[in-house]
Amino acid sequence: MLKIPTIVLNVKTYAEATGLKALEIAQLMDKISQEIGVSMAIAVQATDISMCAGKVKIPVFAEHIDPITPGSHTGWTLPESIKEAGAIGTLINHSEHRLKLADIDFCVTKAKELNLDHIVCTNNISTSKAAAVFSPNFIAVEPPELIGGDMSVTTADPDIVSGSVETVKDINKNVKVLCGAGVKNGRDVAKSIELGAEGVLLASGIVKAKDKESVIRDLASGL
Repeated sequence: MLKIPTIVLNVKTYAEATGLKALEIAQLMDKISQEIGVSMAIAVQATDISMCAGKVKIPVFAEHIDPITPGSHTGWTLPESIKEAGAIGTLINHSEHRLKLADIDFCVTKAKELNLDHIVCTNNISTSKAAAVFSPNFIAVEPPELIGGDMSVTTADPDIVSGSVETVKDINKNVKVLCGAGVKNGRDVAKSIELGAEGVLLASGIVKAKDKESVIRDLASGL
C-alpha cells in the first residue's frame, strides 16, 4: 500500500505516457524511489496496468473505476478487473472523470472490499468534506482551473490545501490528504507538506517534461 509522504503521478492519456512509454516512466520512478527512499506511485491507463505492475516495485494504480459489479457493462472499468491486472489501487472521481456522490460512495466501498488503495479527487473544501465522510484512504484536492497550468495550487490558492486538510481531519483524522494541480517542482512539494498535505498528485509536470529524471529527482527533494 501507499506510504506517506508520497508523490503520485497520474499519466492520464498523454501520448508521452502510453504503452511502453508509461512503462519507461514507471521504471524511472521505481529506480529513483529505491535509490533515495522516497515513496512514489504511478496511475496508468487500464491497458497498461498489467505491463507496468509486473515490472516495477512502486505501487501501480488505475486511473478510474466505475460503480459496477460483474455483468453486462460493456466498455466500463470493473473494479475487480484492475486488481486482477495487478493494480494495488485506483483514483476515484478525478476532475476529468467525475462521478455522482452515490457513485463515489460505491467505488470507495468496493475498493475497500477488494483491499485496493484509493485516492478520491476533489475540487474544493466542500467536496473534500463530503468525500471525507466515506473514509477513503486518501483525498487529493485539485482545483480544476489549475490542473495542467504553470502555477501550483500551493501558490495560487494555498488556503484550499490547508482548509481541506483541516476539514478532512476534523471528520476523520485517518484520511490522508494529497495536494494537486500545477505541482511542478520540489518547492511546490515542500510547500504542500508545509500546508499539511501528506503528498502530491501530479501529471504534466513529469509526463510533459523533456528531462523526466531531473524533474522526478527535484520533486522528490521536496519530501
